[in-house]
Amino acid sequence: MIEPARRLFGLVALALITAIAPMATPAQAKISFLPAATAQPKYAAIVVDAASGEVLYAKRADSPRYPASITKVMTLYLTFEALSTGRLKPDDLLTVSPRAAAQAPTKLGLSAGEQITVSDAMQAMAIKSANDMAVAMAEKLGGSESRFAAMMTLKAQELGMVNTHFVNASGLPDSRQITTARDIAILSRAVMRDYPQYYRLFSQEHFTYRGVTMNNHNGLLFRMPGVDGLKTGFTNASGYNLAVSAVRDNRRVITVVMGGTSNAARDRNAQDLLLTAFDVMDRRARGEKIVVAQNMFEPEPQEPVMTASLEQGDEDGSRIQLTSAKAPANSSNFKIVDPDSTPLHTAKKAEKGRWVVQVGAFKSKKLAHNQVAMVEKKFSRHLSGAKGRVDDGPRGQWKAQFSGLSEDDARDACKALKAKKMPCMVMGPG
Repeated sequence: MIEPARRLFGLVALALITAIAPMATPAQAKISFLPAATAQPKYAAIVVDAASGEVLYAKRADSPRYPASITKVMTLYLTFEALSTGRLKPDDLLTVSPRAAAQAPTKLGLSAGEQITVSDAMQAMAIKSANDMAVAMAEKLGGSESRFAAMMTLKAQELGMVNTHFVNASGLPDSRQITTARDIAILSRAVMRDYPQYYRLFSQEHFTYRGVTMNNHNGLLFRMPGVDGLKTGFTNASGYNLAVSAVRDNRRVITVVMGGTSNAARDRNAQDLLLTAFDVMDRRARGEKIVVAQNMFEPEPQEPVMTASLEQGDEDGSRIQLTSAKAPANSSNFKIVDPDSTPLHTAKKAEKGRWVVQVGAFKSKKLAHNQVAMVEKKFSRHLSGAKGRVDDGPRGQWKAQFSGLSEDDARDACKALKAKKMPCMVMGPG
């Protein structure tokens, strides 16, 4: 019943652009809509044509955000990879470790020592958003969750998710675990492209285990025709997140909304974006040259959006106040380190001065330089001897960075930045 209203929203915007079309060339004509949700400080969004990868709409798409339980899409991507290569089979058994059993809800609730099939664990992650199953899978594939998190970050870099860093497999709160709306869209598209045989897992509406039936947390699966995945997420720090994909008339759109103020507000906004994108694609198919209004970079809101709050849950309303959410200290941006075999003091000595701290990525070179200057002025004590620089990256990004640091100095600097609610990422040699 609400879909006609959503479609009317898109059609009104299209009618407006038709009226002003004589004032712009067809290639420049744009639809402009900014729902009230976009004014929220944590909000970020992107809409992508899944077939071509074209960005149809973006707002703060490259600003750092906490992924929350959308993290599990990457955990499942690596699981799909293991299944496709034969390293893992659907009926293989996972043994729940004490660490996995101790994870905060949302979880399946198995006790330490119990076993579960890979197939059931995958469903529990995709549908129930089970944190205990994410850790159990991470330990199965990586040996430890910290090593698996390093594998996740390496895979993210390989896929082009240049602003993503993982330190755990579940999405439980950790200030070092960051991503962007654009990177989540890249991951969503990669799952569909690389493992279509497993993508249907995200469209499964229910999961029954030991006589208990659990509903998928993605409410749009039940309310919007054409929606067939992917994943929700919530922490107090991240707000309400959603990566969602839908198909109509053989056209697929991926939408990512991060930092929603509630389940309902986030879902409404995602549905608005999907419906408008489909309307645009339909008009294009009839020969019109129009695009959804794009805003590839906007200045960061003045209010802090990257906080250290540890409240966590998901769309079932479970929110847990954690006493600790620290990831193991041996996780790394680029290299998989086995703490049992690598003498860390030797590695740190060899790599002294080769570590980099990234303090933002921008669509404007000037803004990146401004960020370097501001950070250098306010945090000079923590960046003594470091060289501020602006590097150009993929898709026209400009990265604000400080190089020439030891690992300890880089991590200390990032700790100081994050204490002031500033975005920061430590990058090691390699």
